[in-house]
Amino acid sequence: MAKKRPQTKAVKPQISDGEIPVVGAREPCPCGSGRRYKACHGRAAAHAVTELVQRPFEGLAGECDWVALRELVPAATVPLTLKDGLPDGVPSVTLATVLPMAWPALRREDGSVLLGLQNDTPSGDISRDLADTLRRTLVAEPGSPVVAQRAESDGPRLQDLLDPAAPFEPEVHTGFEFWVPDADSAASEVAASLERANAAAIPTVRLTSVDSSYWCETPEKNHLRWVMPHPEEKLLDALARLHAAGTSSLGEGTRLVGSFRAHGLTVPVWDLPAGMGAEECEKPAAAFAERLAGALANEEPLSAEERRARGGLTNRQVTLS
Repeated sequence: MAKKRPQTKAVKPQISDGEIPVVGAREPCPCGSGRRYKACHGRAAAHAVTELVQRPFEGLAGECDWVALRELVPAATVPLTLKDGLPDGVPSVTLATVLPMAWPALRREDGSVLLGLQNDTPSGDISRDLADTLRRTLVAEPGSPVVAQRAESDGPRLQDLLDPAAPFEPEVHTGFEFWVPDADSAASEVAASLERANAAAIPTVRLTSVDSSYWCETPEKNHLRWVMPHPEEKLLDALARLHAAGTSSLGEGTRLVGSFRAHGLTVPVWDLPAGMGAEECEKPAAAFAERLAGALANEEPLSAEERRARGGLTNRQVTLS
């Protein structure tokens, strides 16, 4: 008996990747492959949304300060400058570490925009999520907060929206009164959130003698946390050289205790005596910056003692993001 010829289904014409729309995960993929969207082009789209961007603020002016405000500083604001200028009805755009009720962003009654930095973000690219929130807030009704949502995987990032030539100069605050024009007349829920936030805020000061270095006060001891732009391996080598030579401290009673790893950058941390304030850190920090520059320029292999010092620093490294 002759074999029956297998029945074949007509195949839809293929379309290019750039033209494929987003559909439901269980629906047929619009590309015409015959597979479900989640098993075809939806897989790449999901990966693009969830893939972790190691340095989300790279390319922005003040990358180190972006990291500090995201992870270390309780209360701070920075005016932002848009590449295309401010839209009509928006007098200003301001980045804030935290907003009341943990709102991602807020369009004030006067039309100005506050963008929160320390919120959870739905994807692995903080920059894209913040850019999406910013764009939606620019057109939101005045007097309303903006809720979080997942950004399009091919949407713009902060690097596409902000002017790279504009300065990024954080102003650190002692509390969160910048949330509202008049704290005494704030709504009850905002006033309660303000009170809780102020009670939890750790006193923090940004040093002026060096970049992206922040002093903070805790009940037991004070700390200096310094976000540095240098490649991690090179920076750890330099810190190890100084540590082995006994020159990694910021003066008597201070100690380099380790570092944080945050958003692709390294943040060395010093323990300080309780009586050492921010002003007392300025000159020692500037002197340390000079010593560090020399250690960074040293291309010699690490000595045995320096390798031990490096191992100790690496063991005391904590990843924040």
